[in-house]
Amino acid sequence: MSTIFPRVGKKTLGYNVGQVEAFLAAARRAYDQPEPADDDLDADTGSAVGTVESVDAIAAAAEPDVHPLQAVPGDPTAGADGTDAIHAIVAEKAEAEAAVAGATLTAEGIRHTAFAMHKGGFSPEHVDAALERLEDAFAARERFQSTSARGEQAWMADAETTADLLVARLSRPPGHRFTRASVLAVGYKRVDVDRLANKLVKYFQDGRELTVDEVRTSVFRPERGGYREAQVDLVLDSVVDVMLAVR
Repeated sequence: MSTIFPRVGKKTLGYNVGQVEAFLAAARRAYDQPEPADDDLDADTGSAVGTVESVDAIAAAAEPDVHPLQAVPGDPTAGADGTDAIHAIVAEKAEAEAAVAGATLTAEGIRHTAFAMHKGGFSPEHVDAALERLEDAFAARERFQSTSARGEQAWMADAETTADLLVARLSRPPGHRFTRASVLAVGYKRVDVDRLANKLVKYFQDGRELTVDEVRTSVFRPERGGYREAQVDLVLDSVVDVMLAVR
């Protein structure tokens, strides 16, 4: 059973341990690679081309006090009521099931990953931070694999084409950039989305400073008759894809 992430208290809701374990197992299947052959090594450094740390190392990167192979000190739920044994069984099952799921895991899939909540689960703050790091790592791996097969120029051309489409959408008149929900339905507040859209247009056209995390963590107030949430989310997903592609 993984101890990369600390647990919350017994009575506090955290991410379902079994589901997080299943995700990590799938990520390992998709990302971790065997030792490279000699012709896969960088001629100057002798390191593997296009490879970085293991999934566990990436996931644990922001928790320096929590060693991936050690129990979390003072964990109030460790061993309580036999739950660790139950979670260990779930993790073993998840590892087996991940053999199929892991083969299709992508940066975009990681971005849409969600876990159920249960008392005494993994700390959401730590897991969410790990998901962002893993998304970045998978995006870098996908770029390396694509550029190795098609070339850097083709990869950047695809990113530029997508960016042009996004700018065309985001440059529409304020209040009309996305389809609106019905007057009886709640959507994203248009002025909030339009404010971010203006920043994104300046990022793509003028090189305005904007980070992936700013887009990922954007929050919009609810509004009756506001922009349809699914449509806004889809466009922002594409924005993140492009930003990761050109980093």
